[in-house]
Amino acid sequence: MLNQETTATLGDLEKAMGLFDRTFRALRANLNGMVNQAEDPEKILEQALVDMEDNLLQLRQAMAQAIATQKRTERQSAQATATAQEWYNRAELALGKGEESAARQALTRRQTALESAQVMENQLAQQRQVVAAMKDNMHRLETKIAEAKIQKDLYIARARSAEASQRLQAMIGGVGSGGTMAAFDKVEQRVLDLEAQTEALKELSGDPLERQFVALEGTQTPVDRELEAMKTRLAGSAHPPESLPPVG
Repeated sequence: MLNQETTATLGDLEKAMGLFDRTFRALRANLNGMVNQAEDPEKILEQALVDMEDNLLQLRQAMAQAIATQKRTERQSAQATATAQEWYNRAELALGKGEESAARQALTRRQTALESAQVMENQLAQQRQVVAAMKDNMHRLETKIAEAKIQKDLYIARARSAEASQRLQAMIGGVGSGGTMAAFDKVEQRVLDLEAQTEALKELSGDPLERQFVALEGTQTPVDRELEAMKTRLAGSAHPPESLPPVG
């Protein structure tokens, strides 16, 4: 069975993997919501990456601890094997000198050392499996972070595009509003007034004699014009016209 230290390390890895998966799914699902709620997607994504890299650092530290535990178990196993061999050599020495009782005790110690070495080997096999699984998962997490960085750039570009589109739509809507169009109408009326004032000034600043004749011509009635024409005809001919000129 796995010892408590190895089990805790593996549990930390599984928790971090679950956190990564949930964070990734949440970022993809809530991007539009972040934009609509006027939150800053760029800051949110940056913070998410910081959290993911912090978790990755903790996992690396946990894996380093697991590898250190594995190395310690390897040394302990090697030491137990060496102790067993040493007691075997002592048993041979004692038996060669006729000390059978001492040889038996040495072999008993050897058996205990062999059992310890076997326990260490069993733990070592489990620890190697855990470390191998952790290394594999570490590579997966590093790949996920690399993908997250790429996705972050894409999401930020989408968010900025959405914000620009919102501003553009707001500008278009503002131009079409009644207040904006009323401002244009007011400016147009002001321009017309200025143009009328300019025309009036031009008329006032002309030749006074010209203005007098223009005024006289403007006040001549149809009867006055007909009277003038009649005087002209009478002066050129002593005979009255055969027919009356048309009225007009």
